[in-house]
Amino acid sequence: MRHRHGYRKLGRTSAHRKALLMNLSIALIEHGKIETTVEKAKELRSFIEKLITKAKKGDSNAHRAVFAVLRNKEATKKLVNEVAPQYAERNGGFTRITRTRTRRGDAAEMAFIELV
Repeated sequence: MRHRHGYRKLGRTSAHRKALLMNLSIALIEHGKIETTVEKAKELRSFIEKLITKAKKGDSNAHRAVFAVLRNKEATKKLVNEVAPQYAERNGGFTRITRTRTRRGDAAEMAFIELV
């Protein structure tokens, strides 16, 4: 049973899962909208919303905290300077998940995740 279990393992080791979420976050920040599986999108939602909340402060400590997670200068700069200020008045719900199709190869449910 997985009652009250905090996250999805996504069939990966912890380091692989961390790298996956980091790369998906960078892609979402750069493009604003990406297509992935529903499970990855749901896990990414909590990951990226915590980052946006940190970045909303906009000071140098916010830059450091976001860069420590993303390890990408361009994505960090865009998140703190462009994306996060758009959500200054918003207390959460920065992303939207829209289910799209079933992937042909393995019948996985696909979804778009986008910044609102």
